[in-house]
Amino acid sequence: MRNPKINEAILSGYTADIYFSRTQAILRAEGLDPVVTMEIFPNGDGILCGINEALDLLAQVLPDESEVWALAEGEPMSAKEVVLRITAPYSRFGLYETAILGMLAQTSGWATAARACVEAAEGIPVISFGARHVHPSVAGRLEYAAIVGGCAGCATPAGADLAGLEATGTIPHAMILIFGDTVKATEAFDRHMPPEVRRVALVDTFKDECEESLRVAAALGRKLWGVRLDTPPERGRVTPELVKELRARLDQAGYTWVKIVVSGGVDAARIRLFREQKAPVDVFGVGSAISSAPPIDFTGDLKVVAGKPIAKRGRIPGITPNPRLQRIDLTAIKKAAR
Repeated sequence: MRNPKINEAILSGYTADIYFSRTQAILRAEGLDPVVTMEIFPNGDGILCGINEALDLLAQVLPDESEVWALAEGEPMSAKEVVLRITAPYSRFGLYETAILGMLAQTSGWATAARACVEAAEGIPVISFGARHVHPSVAGRLEYAAIVGGCAGCATPAGADLAGLEATGTIPHAMILIFGDTVKATEAFDRHMPPEVRRVALVDTFKDECEESLRVAAALGRKLWGVRLDTPPERGRVTPELVKELRARLDQAGYTWVKIVVSGGVDAARIRLFREQKAPVDVFGVGSAISSAPPIDFTGDLKVVAGKPIAKRGRIPGITPNPRLQRIDLTAIKKAAR
């Protein structure tokens, strides 16, 4: 689900580098407002994310005769590849260079990290649990980027809404500690949550993970969708051996339908370890491996000014060909924002 409304702090230039605001003031005073072409490209390979938000911004500020070309959200991109090309009067978008580059940089970094985890999982679903590692003002964008990168779901309604999904999650340790018993907490969850919410019990709070899993499975029966292992480092983390033991004990007790979710310090390397050792994990929950990913730097260069090819030293003047770019219908985006 697209959210094409751009907030006033961005539109006013409040979040822009001040030199862009000063440039706009100077050009107005000098009566200069040429039509220019700006090209935006990354400094590294990755998964493009944030382009939809950038296009939403451009649709709100550019005149109808402007021309915009872009790669699609979620496309792989190469270092120095042009992912966005804008041709319009400079006064209509120059102020927003900071915002556009920032929209692309951080979300592309997150999406790229998510893709690495998803590829390591080789078809096993990966859920993003990383919102707690970032400021809440960007939590939704983080979770959305993780889904663009290939995650099957995320934990926050903010991110799920942006991606057109439902948020994923059941019981935290806090609830189990308040109830004082894993089974009682899971039964309370079952009593009060709607039936479409999967019953997944967190089983590492009080007792051995296998013992807790069997207790919960006995209590909920077929209503139990799965159990989640989140064993902390102080207790040795979740290991492939633990997952194998748990699967065997569940199967021997007849609970073959109960799935195993693994979380807690999971990254691409840990996922590969579980896969290589053939640990029967059904879902991985990944947090800081995605949320702590560094942004992918993007650069915006003017390549044409008033019809004349031009560039700073070290760059080639004129438009850089990229047959992968698609012409963007700004009118359709504007209609969606109304």
